[in-house]
Amino acid sequence: MMDSSTPLQPGAAIGILGGGQLGRMLALAGARLGFDVHVFDPEPNCPAARVCDRAWSAPWSDLGAVEGFAGKCAAVTFEFENVPLAALKAAAGAAPVRPGARSLELTQDRVTEKDFINGLGIPTAPWAAVDSLEGLKTALEAVGAPAILKTRRFGYDGKGQARLKTADDAARAWDEIGGQPAILEGFAPFTRELSVVAARGLDGRVVAFPLAENIHKGGILRESRAPAEASASLCDRATAIADKIGAGLGHVGVFAVELFDMGADGLWVNEIAPRVHNSGHWTMDACPSDQFEQHMRAVAGWPLGDPAPHSRCTMTNLIGHDVDAWGDLIADPDVRLHLYGKREVRDGRKMGHVNRLTRL
Repeated sequence: MMDSSTPLQPGAAIGILGGGQLGRMLALAGARLGFDVHVFDPEPNCPAARVCDRAWSAPWSDLGAVEGFAGKCAAVTFEFENVPLAALKAAAGAAPVRPGARSLELTQDRVTEKDFINGLGIPTAPWAAVDSLEGLKTALEAVGAPAILKTRRFGYDGKGQARLKTADDAARAWDEIGGQPAILEGFAPFTRELSVVAARGLDGRVVAFPLAENIHKGGILRESRAPAEASASLCDRATAIADKIGAGLGHVGVFAVELFDMGADGLWVNEIAPRVHNSGHWTMDACPSDQFEQHMRAVAGWPLGDPAPHSRCTMTNLIGHDVDAWGDLIADPDVRLHLYGKREVRDGRKMGHVNRLTRL
């Protein structure tokens, strides 16, 4: 294996574990920088497979295939946090993996993640681990209601979650999440939802994009507006939180921190994403170096790029049949259309996004 501190040369192969839309956009960014990008995904015809140099397909459980894939790469990364930890560790036996297993391990489990965040002295909503219906009732006494019950693992876009208005909703909520190990999160009376997307290089330097203000509906991000209207002190606090989290993880690459703006009570962290993030898609058209290029730069050991935006942007996700309007969207001179190459349109599925720009 090559010296892990040596920057990759153009033409080197970078592997991506996972071939969804984030892997697709990472592959395109890597190709633009002159890298050969290899993608590993259980689905042979995944979105990233159709834009990369080489696609590998095998089950995540085939650790020999994962190791063989990584052995053909100068460095390996991942596109989403549900890559099995065993697969990541198998890849790490054959190539440098960036970010490393710690970033994945701490963020795959919501209880472990919250414990890590609080251990850094960063506030979150009150929470409690839940392993049974009786445990949920006990947690409600400590955390209170209203609250939200989330599975500890594998939840995204509002899946694996149930809201409780009162303690009387305990049995229903427990059934809704399938009686799985969970976390109960107390109500956060936030004024708005924000996120900071940052990149951390091999040298530990953190470069952050400006804050984005996010609007969710049904647990799915619908719109991000960036740069968010925010004071310099609030932006500095968000960047300081990202810096502390990145250092605590020993992270290399892009990561996102979802935040609650609590007004006079400052910023609370909601979740960490150890990867490029939906709320950073606005950077693709509004910044000199977008989040996907930043990530591939970091994975390659290259200097990080300029995150300062030249335009304001409103990013809108195309969910399900929203994508049917692609013809009108592409005809709008103020819109930048990004489609993900997914063959089947389904309700609730992210099919693409659009960026609408206005000059700063």
